[in-house]
Amino acid sequence: MRKYKNILVWSLFDFANTSFAIIVVTFLYAVYFKKVVAQGLSIGDFYWSLATSISMIITALISPILGAIADYSAGKKRFLLFFTLLCIFSTASLYFVKEGNILSGIFLFVVANIGFEAGLVFYDAFLPEITEPKNYGRVSGYGFAAGYFGSIASLSLVFPFINNNQIRETFIVSAFFFLIFSLPLFIYLKDSRKNIEHQESYLMIGYKRVWDTISHLKNYKNLALFLLSYFFYIEGVNTVIYFAGNYASSTMGFSEIELIVFFLTVQTTAIIGSIIFGIIADSIGQKKSIIYTLIIWLITVILAFFVESKNHFYIVGLLAGSAMGSCQSISRSMMSLLTPAEKKTEFFGFYSFFGKSSAVLGPLVFGFISYITNSQRLAIISLALFFIIGMILLFNVKDPSVSIKFKS
Repeated sequence: MRKYKNILVWSLFDFANTSFAIIVVTFLYAVYFKKVVAQGLSIGDFYWSLATSISMIITALISPILGAIADYSAGKKRFLLFFTLLCIFSTASLYFVKEGNILSGIFLFVVANIGFEAGLVFYDAFLPEITEPKNYGRVSGYGFAAGYFGSIASLSLVFPFINNNQIRETFIVSAFFFLIFSLPLFIYLKDSRKNIEHQESYLMIGYKRVWDTISHLKNYKNLALFLLSYFFYIEGVNTVIYFAGNYASSTMGFSEIELIVFFLTVQTTAIIGSIIFGIIADSIGQKKSIIYTLIIWLITVILAFFVESKNHFYIVGLLAGSAMGSCQSISRSMMSLLTPAEKKTEFFGFYSFFGKSSAVLGPLVFGFISYITNSQRLAIISLALFFIIGMILLFNVKDPSVSIKFKS
């Protein structure tokens, strides 16, 4: 009974934090930043890509060290609490960002996104503790599905504010939503803490553990190859997430209300995709399942390049939704299978490093191409290259099974 409660409160955190992902990253603040803060100028895409890239670089650099420290001190929940509160307070502060406040708009978003993304390192690392390896795929899928339910719930809450053109108020709603529904994890989920005497600072301990892992990376060749593959294909996924709202608004001409309907449609297929692909992954393997989602992504960006009408763009959204949650969910479960138990948070730190550092190049490429060509269509089609390279590398990864034994 306890393990089901752990899965429930763990998934509820996904339900909570997706309010930030949808309202701030993907939809309302992303559009608000370009239209209002950057005053609708095309360079707004470049400013937005700069903000996302800065936050991802910082997160990528600190994640492996934070993960190593958390493994040493068994303090995942404390780190998760710190970064969650950092995200919540910074998100609420976005309320004060107005027209022309580009510097403060970028700064607050960078801090909030670091809190969100760095927290995921410790959140993801709980997965091997709350279920058995044979269920990693479906439990990870449940988490992502809960997240998309959170997207629908948070969008429903902010709809009246959007209808009254009170966009800045939605950032406070997002912060409050994240706070309330993240509390059960911190109250109920146990984290085995250790009181360890140490002569060095935690920062130095974390650095040394990371360096030791890197120097022995030859012992984890399959994991290293998967992380390299993940680096490329998640590049495309992250860029779509960061620019979906801007693309639908600027290129397709969606209004705020039409954007809500569009994203609710996307979230619905994302829920279905996360659950179904999670079950499929446990049956046919994570590797094959990820490849299927990457094929869907390729079709999605190609269609996005050609589609002219809003109605046809809904097809693009349906495909993106089905691949979005499932691709990330299966990647998380595959990482859980490949990761040595004694270094789970540290390796999830590397997982975060590759995921976050990959989200630097993609948004910059998108923002730069959009700026110099004044065409988001050319920018979106460039993402196909990231999915293709990631898929080619993934073909060479050995698919893990529940009986994998790791060498120390």
